[in-house]
Amino acid sequence: MKFTVITLFPNLIQNFLNEGLLGQAVGRGTVEIATLNPREFTTDVHHTVDDRAFGGSDGMVMKVEPLQASIEKLRSEGDCHIAILTPQGRPWTQKMVGEYAALNKRVVLICGRYAGVDQRVSTLVDDEISLGDFILNGGEVAACAVIESVARMVPGVLGNSRSVERDSFSNGLLESPQFTRPREILGMKVPSPLLSGHHEQIRQFERAVSLVRTALKRPDLLEAKCSLEREIAQLEALEDSELKALGVGRQDLGSLRHV
Repeated sequence: MKFTVITLFPNLIQNFLNEGLLGQAVGRGTVEIATLNPREFTTDVHHTVDDRAFGGSDGMVMKVEPLQASIEKLRSEGDCHIAILTPQGRPWTQKMVGEYAALNKRVVLICGRYAGVDQRVSTLVDDEISLGDFILNGGEVAACAVIESVARMVPGVLGNSRSVERDSFSNGLLESPQFTRPREILGMKVPSPLLSGHHEQIRQFERAVSLVRTALKRPDLLEAKCSLEREIAQLEALEDSELKALGVGRQDLGSLRHV
């Protein structure tokens, strides 16, 4: 998987790549990440990449020419999918992560700065991405989030490929909580079904917890209202300390019966 980030601050990207599993994947060559600074394509002595906005709005706007030249250079080197990080873009979701992970071409991410990017640059790209309904100083943090979320879908990046399948949102639901030793701490016990050693029972229990948690915390993720009677009954059979560990109360389960 290959990425190139067009950015005025390449160190923000490179420093991010030196740590964790992503840094290891880059070191192995499983993931390739490069940066390109649009200042390289300026022709004036000050390497100007921005100018005042027409209409008198506050702040400086990134110019078309340096970004256009950056895009043309990358397209000349091979097939690539170019996206700009912008508040007006498509909200980044796990479904889009899958779309990008399946691309058989270099992914190029353009990071804006200052008061934004000249709108005409959007006609030169293939996609527009928004990390969410909030504003950052630039696109670099968003680009790092996009890269990490896509890269972890690449075989060999994670130590356990099943981790991707279990992640929240991968199947449209929140993931069932994870626990480790000790079995009991802070007045909470690891739910007994997870200690059974019966893989199918564990899978069914985790599915039930996933559905209930999603219904309680993110009902917008459920495509349609559905009966959770069986799942609620599974959780009601747990001890209070086990339910507490799951972050679910009996009152919560009761409220789901009336949805």
